[in-house]
Amino acid sequence: MPDLKLARLPDRTPVKITISVSPNLAATLKAYSEAYREAYGQEEAVSDLIPVMLVSFLESDRAFARRRRDATE
Repeated sequence: MPDLKLARLPDRTPVKITISVSPNLAATLKAYSEAYREAYGQEEAVSDLIPVMLVSFLESDRAFARRRRDATE
């Protein structure tokens, strides 16, 4: 067993997921991308923002976090 403080890194291979969204959601995501550009002065594609949005949403869902924690105990 390695005597390192840092554990082995998890699998970081990207997984591509294709989804279809409503025209209203597509427009809202585009508007968010534009707001992001105005706020930070850097343009980011909607496809680059969505994974970060999903992570933020999942991390902020306390009921989901409890459910996951309880499942591992």
